[in-house]
Amino acid sequence: MKISFGRYFQGDSLLHRMDPRMKVVLCFLFLIAIFSISTFETLAVAAVAVFVLIFVSKLPAKVVFSSIRSVFFLILFILVINIFTTRTGTPLFSRWIVLITDEGLSKAFFMASRLLLLVLSTSIFLTLTMTPLLLADSLESLFGPLKKIRVPVHEMAMMMSIALRFVPTLVEETDKIMKAQASRGAKYDTGSFADRIRGYITVLIPLFISAFKRAEELTYAMEARCYRGGDGRTKLKVLKATRLDWILFVGFIFVCSSFFFLDFFFRIR
Repeated sequence: MKISFGRYFQGDSLLHRMDPRMKVVLCFLFLIAIFSISTFETLAVAAVAVFVLIFVSKLPAKVVFSSIRSVFFLILFILVINIFTTRTGTPLFSRWIVLITDEGLSKAFFMASRLLLLVLSTSIFLTLTMTPLLLADSLESLFGPLKKIRVPVHEMAMMMSIALRFVPTLVEETDKIMKAQASRGAKYDTGSFADRIRGYITVLIPLFISAFKRAEELTYAMEARCYRGGDGRTKLKVLKATRLDWILFVGFIFVCSSFFFLDFFFRIR
């Protein structure tokens, strides 16, 4: 079982070297732009922008597209729901209560494609080209003004970075436990539904025990290093935006803004 979500891919591209705070802001702007798209033409332009990001980041396509596995069933669910619940449009298949229309197929493909672009862009910006520690530091810096109203910004950023850090570890642990239990006769893909549920229970219990054990070990390690929160702490790497970062930032904002104008143009065409 392999998953790229939460796993940093080391590289030396422009995106890897870009200021992490700018990448976080650009990611949110890109997500907003994707959600605002309502035409296939603009969606195609956004897809081209994502492929350009993959090229600029110098990430292997296999690594980037492996992030889709984590949302495969969600994409499948969106396809099924939109196909079988849309009642408008030209009927393509009709039998009993099942009705498939051209508008339903178009809507399902559009929603699934948009979700794919959201997952790919988020993976490129936030996880594959940025370590969990840099992501936590960038969020802490961006939400720093909230400290004045006593919002625990540092603690929240630390919890998120720890969660992202342990996602790949827990996935690998789950894979090891499943293989170990399968060798002892546990069934996950065969047998009745009750047998499969019992099989997964044999995975969940040791997985929870392992997770709590890792959390306890992390607590002891942080206490041994006298961790007391963000008060008075300094950074090994101080975040500083360069001129190239600002050029890339402004250029990508222009790209996101163009989605709105293109979408408006294709709607009134």
